[in-house]
Amino acid sequence: MEFLENKSVIIFDGECNLCNGVVGWLMRFAPKDIFEFVAYQSPKGQFLLRENGFRTDMLETVILFDDKGIHTHSDGFLKIVSSIPKWRLVAALLAFIPKMIRDGIYKLASRNRVNWFGESKSCTINFR
Repeated sequence: MEFLENKSVIIFDGECNLCNGVVGWLMRFAPKDIFEFVAYQSPKGQFLLRENGFRTDMLETVILFDDKGIHTHSDGFLKIVSSIPKWRLVAALLAFIPKMIRDGIYKLASRNRVNWFGESKSCTINFR
């Protein structure tokens, strides 16, 4: 996959309040111009999901496409967070938690994110 302007691509659920909140936080605190945010509901999101063998009818995990590959679940999230200088140490410490436990917590939150945080009628980024 070729990256536009050397940006990593983050695919997220544009209709999830939690996901939109995290993207807003990243837009504010991550170094500028390192991420391209793509809602899975967008034409580009649907294309990337289809081309890489992911479901297109729902999103169960954040997906990070970078120069090292495709990262999902807690690994993807930690890789994203580690790009923020002030949060690198936190991401490194959380990476010591066994992946099975991290992914279990991640999947629990992912399954319940809309129930816990609600659904949004608008997205942090414009994708329609």
